[in-house]
Amino acid sequence: MNGCHRLSPPKSDYIKCTVVGDGGVGKTCMLVSYATNKFPSEYVPTVFDNYAVSLSVCNKPMILGLFDTAGQEDYDRLRVLAYPDTDVFVVCFSVMSPASFENVEEKWGPEVHHYGEQTPFILVGTQVDLRDNYFELQRLQKNRQKPVSYEMGLRLANRVGANCYVECSALTQKGLKAVFDNAILAVINPQPGSRRTRKKTTYLCRIL
Repeated sequence: MNGCHRLSPPKSDYIKCTVVGDGGVGKTCMLVSYATNKFPSEYVPTVFDNYAVSLSVCNKPMILGLFDTAGQEDYDRLRVLAYPDTDVFVVCFSVMSPASFENVEEKWGPEVHHYGEQTPFILVGTQVDLRDNYFELQRLQKNRQKPVSYEMGLRLANRVGANCYVECSALTQKGLKAVFDNAILAVINPQPGSRRTRKKTTYLCRIL
């Protein structure tokens, strides 16, 4: 996160971040783009290899562990094996897929609440670069649908109890850093009344 903010210092040097959401919403592209600073233009695996990203939080070295999951129903039993010891969940939907948006409330929110107990999570709208794509808009129009708006994402985040709502594009990297900055903040600086509370000591620090 660029600039200085008053945050609680991290309590350990490792944060496990697990990403969930429907298949095809761009979870893997988002992770690969963030971890390697390059969009995977040739081959995108269903689940990418787990990455460890080195960061500096409050001038303290930290490792952000990124764990990808498969959203298809065939992987339901395997996916939950990645949940133990998760510090923060990133729940994703595509702004160009109303069905994936609806599944946050119907499937992913309840699943995270059930398996994550007091683990915080953030809501992320992916593929925002496609909001102005003519062919994608035509595809939605044929089904009498529209892209999910930012305001709709905010309202959904409030309904499911997410710490915040963020939008991003893995292709252009717009908002990409903000996704993981906010995931870290959900762990080290939980909001009052959030799902995880810690005794706070205020420090001036930044995420690099």
